[in-house]
Amino acid sequence: MTKQWKPLTDAQWSAISPFLRLDRQRTHDLRRIINSILWLLRTGCQWRNLPTEWPNWQTVYYYFRRWKQDGTFQRINMALNQLDRKQVGKKPFPSVLCIDSQSVKLAPMIWENRGIDANKRVNGRKRQFVVDTQGRLWLADVHSANQADGPSAVSLVGDLLWQVGERLEKVYGDQSYNGVFAQELAKWSIDFEKASRPESTLGFVPVAKRWVVERTIAWTNYFRRIVKDYEYTVSSSVCWLYLANIQIMLQRIS
Repeated sequence: MTKQWKPLTDAQWSAISPFLRLDRQRTHDLRRIINSILWLLRTGCQWRNLPTEWPNWQTVYYYFRRWKQDGTFQRINMALNQLDRKQVGKKPFPSVLCIDSQSVKLAPMIWENRGIDANKRVNGRKRQFVVDTQGRLWLADVHSANQADGPSAVSLVGDLLWQVGERLEKVYGDQSYNGVFAQELAKWSIDFEKASRPESTLGFVPVAKRWVVERTIAWTNYFRRIVKDYEYTVSSSVCWLYLANIQIMLQRIS
């Protein structure tokens, strides 16, 4: 993975441009808008401090908010995941997924969906990551950090079935998901398998079939906008996670 931001290549732009409305004349080039959003993701810049070489920050934010609300980012993310899977000889949709959470600090003066994760001693929000066996992010959710992993992930099951379809056979997760979440999966004939490190082991231990989700979480450290949660709304937080995966997939397919 490259650590430096680079503008979209022609091949990368051709992969995502079909999801944008290019059939009308605009004041601003949508390719520049996408580039500015991805630049902001990589550098962590504030909206109002967007440099003058980019379009006005209100314009960039307008498109970010519009594409967030109509699901454009999520559709691009899913399409790029399928394209990347095909390139490595896999079927477009996965049959096995892995789930885990990450607690992150929330910026000051933001009180919406804030909580304290007593286990990790984090005052902020919790991110739910659902990835395939090679680390591609298929589904994400963000909520207050004081909510338990399993019950909070129950609402994701319906979205998983809608996105992945009937190919989904098994989901891996740790002990915190081996409850109501596993029971919800069972209602749809989807197996849940607990994959955790031995209780007597300290520190990080790669767990077969599940370490990939830990790696995906680690990838968020390459994007300064999401090393900490700066968003007033959890919907924006989720969009930045999809954008991070979009950036990774674009690097792969190019």
